[in-house]
Amino acid sequence: MSQFHLLTERRFWPLFWTQFLGAFNDNLFKNALAILIAYRSMTLLGIESATIVVACAGIFIFPFFLFSATAGQLADHFPKWILIRWVKVWEIGAMILAGVGFATDSLALLLVVLFFMGMQSTFFGPAKYAILPELLDEHSLVGGNALVAMATFLAILLGTITGGLVVAGGDRWVSRLGLIVVTVAVLGLVASLFVKKIPAANPDLPVRLEPVKPTIDILRVTRHVHTVFLSVLAISWFWFLGASFLSVLPNFSKEVLGGGETVVTLCLATFCVGIGIGSMLCEKFSRRHLELGLVPLGSIGISLFALDLAFSGWRFAAPISGSLSTAGEFIGRSGAVHVLIDLFMIAVFSGFYTVPLMTFIQQRSALAERSRVIAGNNILNALFIVASSVMLVVMVANGLTYPAIFLVLALLNVAAAAYIYTVVPEFLLRFISWCAANIIYRLRIDNEEGIPEEGAAVLAANHVSFVDWLLIAAASPRPVRFVMAEEFSRLPLVRFLFRDAKVIPIVSAEDNPDVLDRAYDRIADELEAGELVCIFPEGKITNDGRLSPFRPGVERIVERTPVPVVPVALVGLWGSFFSRKHGPAMTRPFRRFWSRVAVRVGEAMPPGAVSAQAVAEHIAELGRWDVPEAYEPPPANSEFGFRNSELPPKHPKQ
Repeated sequence: MSQFHLLTERRFWPLFWTQFLGAFNDNLFKNALAILIAYRSMTLLGIESATIVVACAGIFIFPFFLFSATAGQLADHFPKWILIRWVKVWEIGAMILAGVGFATDSLALLLVVLFFMGMQSTFFGPAKYAILPELLDEHSLVGGNALVAMATFLAILLGTITGGLVVAGGDRWVSRLGLIVVTVAVLGLVASLFVKKIPAANPDLPVRLEPVKPTIDILRVTRHVHTVFLSVLAISWFWFLGASFLSVLPNFSKEVLGGGETVVTLCLATFCVGIGIGSMLCEKFSRRHLELGLVPLGSIGISLFALDLAFSGWRFAAPISGSLSTAGEFIGRSGAVHVLIDLFMIAVFSGFYTVPLMTFIQQRSALAERSRVIAGNNILNALFIVASSVMLVVMVANGLTYPAIFLVLALLNVAAAAYIYTVVPEFLLRFISWCAANIIYRLRIDNEEGIPEEGAAVLAANHVSFVDWLLIAAASPRPVRFVMAEEFSRLPLVRFLFRDAKVIPIVSAEDNPDVLDRAYDRIADELEAGELVCIFPEGKITNDGRLSPFRPGVERIVERTPVPVVPVALVGLWGSFFSRKHGPAMTRPFRRFWSRVAVRVGEAMPPGAVSAQAVAEHIAELGRWDVPEAYEPPPANSEFGFRNSELPPKHPKQ
């Protein structure tokens, strides 16, 4: 089901429209004010209009530094729905002042209102994002974040365009600006009245109003979960890139593309629509679960298309004459569509990058401190945006062309991504799993709900190929601890990918009984911690496509730690590049590339019903295979597990 059904549900639509109307009003007011200052040459205290326009961005963002800590505390201490309503009341008051400022041409008052609107956004952000996981279940959270992201950028686009159109209408429409923004604010308040009433997450949390110490404390809270903090840094990096792109876009459109105001609007519209579409596609590509594999995909796409945009800019020849082209004239020129496609794809991949990260932060943050984590995220976002402005000033001052700036941004993004995925291999592991499930194969998951969303369980699967673990990782909405042959787990890439996944190495009893005992201890520890553990009870990859006898190691596991066992059948992999059909695996490339495969999840077996043969029968039924014979262990062999002979074969020398 598409995430758009959320727009009809009482639990979500009030927040969606509250967010949309607020973002629309912010951008309508900001753009109208900037245009008025620029085109009416408004000054204040002897400061020129051009300087004031540049300062407007700083005035709006400054409250994030001053009040984010207070906003995070309030959103954890009080019910978020109450805070959201009061924020909208604040917006109405600010917009009434804006009306007075527009009517009297009072630039000082309008700049004060701009500061107040920054405050409104500061207090709304933690409440908005922290309440989403309380309103939506795990299956809807990705779609909800995608819709919020789409609404934000659509509101930015529509608000910016509307602000420009109103000012272009002359004094008659400028005099009506106050009425317009107040009306939008009132509609936002009305929408907020329907936000679901949810109790406070941490009512005992003391609220301190002075800014410095709480800000330091909130940044410490943000670091409580290391992967969450790194995700906050990753999102802040996106805002560094996004702010840089949006800041450069007007001058790039004018000086490189030779376009007038309508070309700037066209580029902005292309960018905003792209982010909206990318955000919407996240829900489809993630199968209604958090899919961290989309984050590396997003960063790779951003870098590639930013590089292409840089080279497209160098190839694009601006008109020799001084006249600037309209949007229609621009599209008709050679290379124009290429530039728009680059902008659009950068934005689409930005959606892939940001939506999973925000969902990850919401899911991995403790309920009692989630609002403060998001407030810390807002503080760091603001710092990175300021840093982007400083960097752009330095680059422009040193004579870098705008295509060269895009090139620098692309290379910086490559470096930032390499750092993030080195520190948090889980992102890269999920990316490789996603690629295996969607590019190498076309994966279908039957009875996905059979994998428990919480609590300990053993996943027991048949073993067909060397990438079985990747497909199971892709099918599971949770991290899985895989039991893996010791020598295979020591391979550099596998060891790196599973550094945080806690792979459990195993050998046969005849090779090293101590390692085997430690493996059982590790399995018990992970299960007692409530994790998912995946084993392949056959102990080897099939050589003939049929099930081999199931070893009794699963019985020993469940006897020590009574947990459910979930049978999993991997179907359609026999005959693929990574299987042993027609000889050693991985020796015949492109064999059954992008073929349809399935992970069929059975009903969980209670601990008392678990035996090796019972698990084999369930998996055989799921895959519609013959039931293997009962296992008869040879002397000094392991109960289950991989043998050293199960490692990928070395290619013979030519």
